[in-house]
Amino acid sequence: MVASCGIYSFTGTSIQADVNTITIPYVEYKALRVNPSLAGDLTEALKEKFRKLTRLEQVDVDGDLELVCEVSGYDVKATAVTADEQAAQNRLTVTVKIDFANKKYPEDDVSNKSFSAYEDFDATMSLDAVEATLCETIIEKLVEDIFNATVAQW
Repeated sequence: MVASCGIYSFTGTSIQADVNTITIPYVEYKALRVNPSLAGDLTEALKEKFRKLTRLEQVDVDGDLELVCEVSGYDVKATAVTADEQAAQNRLTVTVKIDFANKKYPEDDVSNKSFSAYEDFDATMSLDAVEATLCETIIEKLVEDIFNATVAQW
């Protein structure tokens, strides 16, 4: 016995039946510390997530849904210190601010919401040596959180 109102799918999304398109512009990079590939990698990961888990057609402008993101933080800080006050472990944290607009159902809008994800790494390693791997994992976490907060509405 299954009842349906037509907006839930097995992928966990709750997109109304008359919402057919999404616009995901290139992610803006506004963090002080520079990572030249992060914005592009995040943009592609978001597009791929929506392509795989929704029926929405991606359009360049005027989608029924619009997801605008900016990287607002990219920071490395020591998280564990040894007895001689040396960093034992560092943490890379990426913060992304989103504005999500549903043009047909504005009550579903998500404005000015921030998401952060981090990965720790051994302080004996340089950021350059581990950055690509850390960012890949961080992007996966951010994309999942953003997806859930927008179309999965968790």
